[in-house]
Order: sequence, then C-alpha cells, then structure tokens
Amino acid sequence: MVIDRNLLHREMMAWRRDFHAHPEFGFEEQRTSKFVASKLREFGLDDVVEGVGGTGVVGTLKRGNGNRAIALRADMDALRINEQAKLTYRSQNQGVMHACGHDGHTAMLLGAAKILAEEGGFDGTVRFIFQPAEEWGKGALAMIADGLFERFPFDEIYGIHNMPGLEVGTLHTRPEAMMSAEDNFEITLTGVGGHAARPHWGNEVLVAACALVTNLQTIVSRRLDPADIGVVSVTELITDGTRNALPGVARILGDARSFRTEISQTIEKQMRLIAEGTAFAYNVKAEVVYTREFVPLMNDPALTEEALSVARDLYGAANVAIAGNPMTGSEDFAQFLAHVPGCFVFLGNGMDSLPLHNHTYDFNDAGLLPGADFHAGIIRRRLQAS
Repeated sequence: MVIDRNLLHREMMAWRRDFHAHPEFGFEEQRTSKFVASKLREFGLDDVVEGVGGTGVVGTLKRGNGNRAIALRADMDALRINEQAKLTYRSQNQGVMHACGHDGHTAMLLGAAKILAEEGGFDGTVRFIFQPAEEWGKGALAMIADGLFERFPFDEIYGIHNMPGLEVGTLHTRPEAMMSAEDNFEITLTGVGGHAARPHWGNEVLVAACALVTNLQTIVSRRLDPADIGVVSVTELITDGTRNALPGVARILGDARSFRTEISQTIEKQMRLIAEGTAFAYNVKAEVVYTREFVPLMNDPALTEEALSVARDLYGAANVAIAGNPMTGSEDFAQFLAHVPGCFVFLGNGMDSLPLHNHTYDFNDAGLLPGADFHAGIIRRRLQAS
C-alpha cells in the first residue's frame, strides 16, 4: 500500500500544530506522550511502551525475518519561554513554548512511523524513540537508566534537528565531531558587604567579580591551543547588593563548550586556578562548582556517509552538504551515540526562519515530509528487504 502523501502532510501539520499549542517542559510531557502512544497504536505498531525514562515513549515495528534493529529518535519537550508569535495555534500554556522545533521533530517521526507501518519496505526491527527533557540534557540519560538498551536493543540510531538558515529540503551533517559538550559552572565569591559610601569598612566582592569575569576570557585565548575549539561564556552575575549597599556575595554563572575531554578538563583546571588567584588578589573567598551536562556529539563516519547518500537520493545532491565545521551548540542525542553508532543531521527550516529559542520562532511545516522521508529512507537503506 502506498500512502497518500498529501493526506499525510495535512495530518502531520495537524499533529505538529496541536503539539505547538500544548507545549510541555521536560519530564512533564504527559499529554504529548499519550498523544504519541495513541497514534503509534493506531498505526498498528507491534509494541508501544509509555513511561520510559519518565515520560518517554518507545514504539517497535517489525517486518520480515531480519535480526537487526535501527532506532529513530525525536525529542518532545518545550522551553520555558513566553510565546509572542501571533499564531492561531500559539501556546496555550503560559510561559512554555516550542521554540526549538521539537513539535516538528515529533510530528516527523510519527509521520515516518505511519509510512513504514503502512508501506513496509524493510526487513528487521525499527525502534521509534520519543525522548523527554532534551533541552536540559537529562532525558536521554533517564531513558538509558530505565533500561532502554536492554529492553529495546538496537544496532544504530539516527536523529534530525531543524536548522534555520538552511532551505527547506536541504540537509547538512558531518562525520565525527558534530556538536560540542556543554559544561556548566557557578563561582561564588564571598567577602564582607557594606555601605556604598564606606567601601573601606568592608570587603565587597563586585570589583573582584568583574575582574574574574574578564580573567576567565584568558582561558581560551591564552591556555588552549589555537587549533582546539573551546568557548567559555559568563551568562549571569548575581549579587546580594542594592543601589547603596556593596555586596558581600557574588555568583558568576555560565557554560563552557568543547569537543574533547582533555579540553574540558583544561578549562576546569584553569578556571579553578584563575578563580582562586583573583579571589586572593582581592582578599575574598572563591568556591567553584563545575559540572558536565552534555557530552560531545560524535557521528559515525560510515553511517554518516549512508545518511548523506539517502539524503542525496531524496533531495538531490545539490541540496545535501557535509558541514564544514562542528557546531558549538549541544544536543542530548549524543548520549545515545556514546553507546551505539549513528548519525545526527540538520534539516532546513527555511532561509527566513527566526532563530531557535526565539520567542516568535515557529517550525516550518514544509519540512515535515522531508523529515519523515529521511527517517523512512534510512530504515529502508539500513534494513534492506531482500
């Protein structure tokens, strides 16, 4: 049976816009996961399991006698952003919106599930993984801790993220390093606050904090090999002072990006040395908390070439490219690739698309079928029916 693609596109648009109107934050995707599970059962999948890793869903579809299994993954969670777009399907959940296109990713994978369930064309097992809590890097680990690989084993995994600035129907990816690790840090400086008119009576921390923010920028410029990629960004400076009171406590928060474990370790080591040295110079105390939230996303070279080949067949060679440089954004999909080989790709959301995480961003529905086709295409390539 060949599916009616126009009808499928209309269905996918309806699903996507429903998700957009009802966004849910990480590990709160109750409505979304129930919708997904209901559709997968409606499509006739062999098995649908809810509650994996909290609110995750895993659907299984088997055809033929092949003993290999391939996984496809979509993320379901939204962001804590108050939507400003004037859409008929704008968020109905105040303070939460699909500002990263996960509504589109989920609809794409549901579309692929319907295509493969109705048309077949493969020999083996497909795992459809609908993941919670990607945005804060906890959902993949939660699913893994809940026995994902033991309960639903698979040999390879593939995922898609939409990308503003690329034409719809274009695909970019690259072998090996694709996206960076993300480390978070919080540095607390403690001194003695006091009256703004009498700074010598106390030992305030704001000047020390400002110096530390500047000094941290020397980690990348003076402590890393220029051939290595590293980013250190201070994103918040919070004190307990007020207009006429000098602060006694300052908190400096931010994140660091890298592609190799050694670089992450160097950044942490240098950050601790600089924080302690700056604190000593200003006669205050420093405490550094450094955590690793996302691991680098490393595409398997052979499977990346397979993904590129599938995309060229679908979209034409002119619309498929190997990305020149890895991206310093981070992605929870990397946790799956740390266990099995696979490939993560970027699919165009349009040249005029607003940036991801913008309060008026919207996924481009024209990208739904290209995404579903890529998912189905990689399954048919890697699980070829005899």
